[in-house]
Amino acid sequence: MLIVLIFGFIAGVIFVNVVKTGSIKPVIIAVIIGLLIGVLVGSIRVVPAGYVGVVDFFGNVNPNHLHSGINLVNPLAKVIIISVRTQEDKETMSVPSKEGLNISLDVSVLYKLDSTKAVEIYKTVGTDYKEVILLPQYRAAARGVTVAHEAKALYTSEREMLAQAILDSLKNLIGERGVIIEQVLLRAITLPPTVSGAIEQKLKAEQEAERMKFILQRETQEAERKRIEAGGIRDAQTIIAQSLTSQYLHYLWINTLNQNPNVIYVATEANMPIFRVVNPDEQLLRKKPILPKEEK
Repeated sequence: MLIVLIFGFIAGVIFVNVVKTGSIKPVIIAVIIGLLIGVLVGSIRVVPAGYVGVVDFFGNVNPNHLHSGINLVNPLAKVIIISVRTQEDKETMSVPSKEGLNISLDVSVLYKLDSTKAVEIYKTVGTDYKEVILLPQYRAAARGVTVAHEAKALYTSEREMLAQAILDSLKNLIGERGVIIEQVLLRAITLPPTVSGAIEQKLKAEQEAERMKFILQRETQEAERKRIEAGGIRDAQTIIAQSLTSQYLHYLWINTLNQNPNVIYVATEANMPIFRVVNPDEQLLRKKPILPKEEK
């Protein structure tokens, strides 16, 4: 379009100068300069960052794509800008399970175009490669994976395995076409209410069974600890019983009595202690008052 405007402007200038001066030499110089400027300006194409350019010259596609930045191309060629950035596609699809249930699956896929395959994609598919290549294979891969698994797998740790299986399937289906699949995410899963309730009850029962196993294991360990403790006490008592003698027991008895303030030990023939009550209040009551001496 720019070249057409330049040619139109130059043609108008030539016509005006020929009519006024009748000389064509200055006009020829002006035409040549204008053509050179127009060709130079029309040859400069800017490709934004994160994109590549495909040069199409009246149906003849250049096998080499243009990198981001300033590029010089044929001024008459058309440059198609194609994104090679990571893109996200969100899909909500109804997929079957192994039991034949219809599950609503909310999935996201992260993908990008291989820059080395941009020219081939443009020639064989076009710029709508997402609708032509990605989405049909994407939906087919998701249904092919979920139909081999039960519905409860989507509620357990197998959920990540399903996402990885969809990712691997997509890579095998469209990896060679030039679309790079980076990641598949299962964002939301919706089951029929009756099925989801049954699955939740079953999972709850399984968790309760696991909890009871833990309690039994803990009680078994506690019983074992008590048996070990009782065995230690028994062994300690056996060792103490073997080392005790009558003289040592008699010494311990006397030592214990000696610590009692109400017991006075007096050596007797039978070596028996004599007990007495030591009560300060009672002693005060029994004391007689001291009378003053009579005056002589």
